[in-house]
Amino acid sequence: MSELFEAVDALVASRSPLPPPAERRRLRQAHALTLDEVAAALQVRRATVGAWESGKTEPRPPEREAYAHLLEQLATLYPALESTDAEQEDTAAAQAAAKATAAASSPPVSPPKASPSEALDSPAATRAGVEDAPSAPPVAGSRAERVSRGARRPGATKAAPANTAAPGGVYAHGPLLVLDADADRQVTGYGVGGLILDVPAKSLSALVEWTLTGARLGAERLHGSGKDADPLLVLTEAACERFGLPGSLSESERLAGRLAEGHKVVKQLQRAEWQLTKRGLGPWARIYRPAQGGRRSCVQLCIPSWRALDGRAWGHAARLEPAELARVLGVYAQRVMTPVGSPAVTGLQLMTALNPPTRASEPDADGRRHSEHRPGSLGTQPVDPAPCEAPDGHPVLAGLPRFHVRGPEEKLFEEAYDWARDLTDAECMKGYLVGLDVNLAFAAGANGAVVGLASPPVHVTRPAFDASLPGSWLVDLSHVDPSRVKVGKQWRDLDGDLLPSPFTPSGQRPEGPAWYATPTVAYAVELGYDVAPVEAWVRPEHGRFLDGWYKRLRDAYVATMADLGVGEKLSPTEFLEAMDGYKSRDPELGIVVDAVKMTVKGGIGKLREKARGGGWKPGQAWPALARPTWRPDIRATVISRARINMHRKMAALAAATGQYPVAVLSDCAVYAADGPSPLDVLPYDSGGKTVPGSFRLGVSPGMVKHEGTQSVLWGSGVLEQLAGDGHVANLARYIKTGEVTAKDTGE
Repeated sequence: MSELFEAVDALVASRSPLPPPAERRRLRQAHALTLDEVAAALQVRRATVGAWESGKTEPRPPEREAYAHLLEQLATLYPALESTDAEQEDTAAAQAAAKATAAASSPPVSPPKASPSEALDSPAATRAGVEDAPSAPPVAGSRAERVSRGARRPGATKAAPANTAAPGGVYAHGPLLVLDADADRQVTGYGVGGLILDVPAKSLSALVEWTLTGARLGAERLHGSGKDADPLLVLTEAACERFGLPGSLSESERLAGRLAEGHKVVKQLQRAEWQLTKRGLGPWARIYRPAQGGRRSCVQLCIPSWRALDGRAWGHAARLEPAELARVLGVYAQRVMTPVGSPAVTGLQLMTALNPPTRASEPDADGRRHSEHRPGSLGTQPVDPAPCEAPDGHPVLAGLPRFHVRGPEEKLFEEAYDWARDLTDAECMKGYLVGLDVNLAFAAGANGAVVGLASPPVHVTRPAFDASLPGSWLVDLSHVDPSRVKVGKQWRDLDGDLLPSPFTPSGQRPEGPAWYATPTVAYAVELGYDVAPVEAWVRPEHGRFLDGWYKRLRDAYVATMADLGVGEKLSPTEFLEAMDGYKSRDPELGIVVDAVKMTVKGGIGKLREKARGGGWKPGQAWPALARPTWRPDIRATVISRARINMHRKMAALAAATGQYPVAVLSDCAVYAADGPSPLDVLPYDSGGKTVPGSFRLGVSPGMVKHEGTQSVLWGSGVLEQLAGDGHVANLARYIKTGEVTAKDTGE
């Protein structure tokens, strides 16, 4: 019988009465509770409570009964006003009209000053926006009364200026909002820290105006000589439809990457004197007016339903609820920067944001300051590459015969490793293949890299090699034996057939003169060999342009991994345990981790962005060449350093343990081992120390994590399945999942 009563109680609890969503929010805010505090008490996520208060979802058992009990207690403490919300708004409007004539002679009554946390949590402080008539004066009353009235005052058109609206400064509401619309076409903005704003704009042009004048969105500049980040608005499919935009692009618009020029919303923006960049109104769009008085008027749009958030970089972010998406993008914006496009585009923009090309000069005779080149930056003008650094089709190669194929003596070919070999008999007797992946390998390669700055390269013949001088060198390294390495003060000879050459991406030993970036030639000198360059393109003006970029991304990655339970100061065993399923602890932060990784890889790749789209012909310039950050020489330097770092670690491990990689792909190396763990490859003593200069388990850039383990039997099967024409399959490409697709097999 008791079980029946319990079942009845549970049934009643599942239908616990709840006040309307607006009243739920009023009660919480009347008691000065934050979304985080309520979420912690109910053991749910902050975004879940926000969804309950916005009416997007309803609580379900067992949380519903506890939530209803909380609201019942708060309602006892803070009873609702007798009048309805509509009556309150009418009363506020009537009061505003009655006081309008006296506003000039009598000062307005200001509400009590809220604490910073209240200011960010209360609609009275956060829901101010651009409406359709002048703002009414503040209305006095208790905090609960002010919250219940909200910020919607009929007859108001403008909010107070952004820098005077509330505590927290110009950007009190953070860098971005995710906008969503409900069935009543009411638009709600979800921001960082659980912030929820009513969005009063009825059109896209009004939305941009509100964002710049009343939303208090944006982010402080990352460098004193740089620019503040423009506010970012992320529009859900429902919000798109509310503002007259299609929920998805047509096939022709998707191929063009933008909405048609004749679309009514584009014309609407033009009538309001807003402009679009050359990429138009696409998945990532900039809407702006020319700067006046040094003040920018620009808003960035991101439209996930138009494929703005590529799944390769952002995972399932486009499918998240608005509040959850705001958290993902907000964490990325705070730790990296406000997204301005794909992670690759953002990574490139981050370089300039951290190292601006100009600064304010010292005052002249009239006391005026002017914009001048900032030392240590890339400047404001693009620089042509050396002919050997230019990709095929570049204008500096226009004089080459048509269909001419450049060899290593004509073209700099600094790329990441793609090398593999057959298993030895001894390796076939082992049980496992273990993959080791270097964390942020290209970021580690950028750290401390000396690169050319704003000046063009200088051509020299028969130069003496200078390892401190960035550039490209034509030199013969075929005599260098990379299997001879120095361990401490002792030289050790390794098996050269089991170790890739550090001088070529294929791992094959060079056969004659070729172009190399400075770090590659410097490694040959480090190995104890003399080098005699035939010619070079060098950059006398140089510096460590990428150091700040590396540190920013390194800190973002390490901080987010720490939030996922993977700290820096863990023992090897603790690190492997922490990495096991780390993304499942908080899938939203897992998205941020992947986005940071893609920011590193994509940002370096963008330094040599190739021509895209139809109509381009070899010898013609393409848009990317107009950027000062189009610098294939910097990309080559970073990749060269990453590849050399990889070889140095593999050589140190081989010298100490006799273990050699069976495959290397970019930042992943695969080893045969007797056990399935990286600890079966890497020798650690009881004190947690391993081979100096070799791979080390850890979360910091340059350290390694477990990429995956498969059986040697699996590896032998893949090698046999993909064998052909002397080709050896790269097992590092498949070690993570073990899957070989039909595309790989050519079927």
